[in-house]
Amino acid sequence: MKGIIDFRPGLWQSLRTYSKERFLSDLMAGVIVGIVALPLAIAFGIASGVSPEKGLVTAIIGGFIVSFLGGSSVQIGGPTGAFIVIVYGVIRQYGVEGLMAATVMAGGFLVLMGILKLGTVIKFIPYPIVVGFTSGIALTIFTTQIKDLFGMSIEKMPAGFIPAWTVYAQHIDTVSVGALLTGLLSIVIIVATPRFGKKIPVPGSLLAIILATLAVYLLRAVGLAGGIETIGDRYVINASLPRPETLSFSPDTFRRLISPAFTIAMLGAIESLLSATVADGVTGGRHHSNTELIAQGAANIVTPLFGGIPVTGAIARTMTNINNGGRTPVAGLVHALVLLLILLFLGPLTKHIPMACLAGVLTVVAWNMSEWRTFRSLLKNPKSDVAVLLTTFFLTVFFDLTVAIEIGLLLAMLLFMRRMMETTQVSVATETLDLSGEAELPRDKEVLVIPKGVEVYEINGPFFFGIANKFDECMKQVGDRPRVRIIRMRKVPFMDSTGLHNLESLCRLSQKEGIRIILSGVNEKVRDMLIKNEMDRRIGGENICSHISEALSRSRELLRLS
Repeated sequence: MKGIIDFRPGLWQSLRTYSKERFLSDLMAGVIVGIVALPLAIAFGIASGVSPEKGLVTAIIGGFIVSFLGGSSVQIGGPTGAFIVIVYGVIRQYGVEGLMAATVMAGGFLVLMGILKLGTVIKFIPYPIVVGFTSGIALTIFTTQIKDLFGMSIEKMPAGFIPAWTVYAQHIDTVSVGALLTGLLSIVIIVATPRFGKKIPVPGSLLAIILATLAVYLLRAVGLAGGIETIGDRYVINASLPRPETLSFSPDTFRRLISPAFTIAMLGAIESLLSATVADGVTGGRHHSNTELIAQGAANIVTPLFGGIPVTGAIARTMTNINNGGRTPVAGLVHALVLLLILLFLGPLTKHIPMACLAGVLTVVAWNMSEWRTFRSLLKNPKSDVAVLLTTFFLTVFFDLTVAIEIGLLLAMLLFMRRMMETTQVSVATETLDLSGEAELPRDKEVLVIPKGVEVYEINGPFFFGIANKFDECMKQVGDRPRVRIIRMRKVPFMDSTGLHNLESLCRLSQKEGIRIILSGVNEKVRDMLIKNEMDRRIGGENICSHISEALSRSRELLRLS
């Protein structure tokens, strides 16, 4: 359905031309992605502060809804590493119930963003901000995994980057050699597996979990696995889909959780649309960003009711889907079904997985997220980009992601306004007007003579609040008091309310000084705005001209009449 709401799910369009061959390709891709998603869903769930099956539930329910309703044909939804930091922080401060409520609220924000067609706007968040977020999150994830990777005995971890590393230094004598070897072995397996290509058909993370779990299980059987903690030592696994729960909202709940909910929504929107854009570049397809936001919102509204954590598009799993032949949302549906079968029939076996192995998996995830090469290359960019990059990075690491998101968006808006001001130019001509190279017609010669007593100003770019002062300064520099001012607006694509107010003020002041105003080359969109605000009555409808030749002719008439 297109119109008021831009909602065009990729599944509905794909099924119109679906075939048996396409289904077999999607089936294979879905099975592989499901297997790849298994260890990540478990690891992300535990690292976020919830039980492992909650990570699987998120991938199952959230992944299904994203594929069923999403605007991308190949997007795979589920829990991601980017959310670990914010989810862990929300649970620490507001509890699991607070996380559920904040996630549902974030889902509502995402749906509203999609309805308001903000999908295309979110995609234009400056790249240094995105890299600053992801690099900061990667370092924070790595920090949270040190305890399990080294098998340290720490009763309670403090919040914050520096306090965490201080505690690690104080407990360095509690390191478990067995846990450390298990974690390092897992990292080596994950890193080395891709080098063997198709000789090892199992994803590196899953292979690491299988081998490490088997090794620790055998060592425990002979009493040699002391100090190596497993999932079962910390959690009770519920191998079934939970029943939906009800949430109670109050004005106080909304007020307390609006900040983390907004952070979850913005991070989910950025990551999912970034993933869909990357996928488009590989497949040559084109996703519907507003539909994708609505689908992500629906997933985040429903998933918490079953105990799940925030859902977004996962770049790594999406690329795995594409590389294995997935081209329609059916592959994403199959991936969710595979995870459901694993949860129901193999869920109890997850209790034997070593925590150090999962820490190794997340360490590799953090390394891949860090984008250190991109980070290093961005440091060579202009100082403004470097400042934005470092600001968002350090805010993410040393404060929290909520502050980083809010400040990052503020920086994005300030950068946008600065760039718009730099691109919008105001020029003035008082004697002749050179039209060579212009396409504005009608004209019979390339140089037009401007009558004495007439000034021609040209605004090249959007006429918004950021350019108002520049326009005033340009008029003051001329110094003379003309009898007619012509304002060429042929290159003004839009005008905001502040620009309109500035123009109205100019007209009032000019009328007091006996100066007439003529507008030239106004496009239809700007003209409608001017007429709606009765500018045609203030300056006269005949003084809004379609091109510069007409405007100069009108100026000569006004000079004769005055």
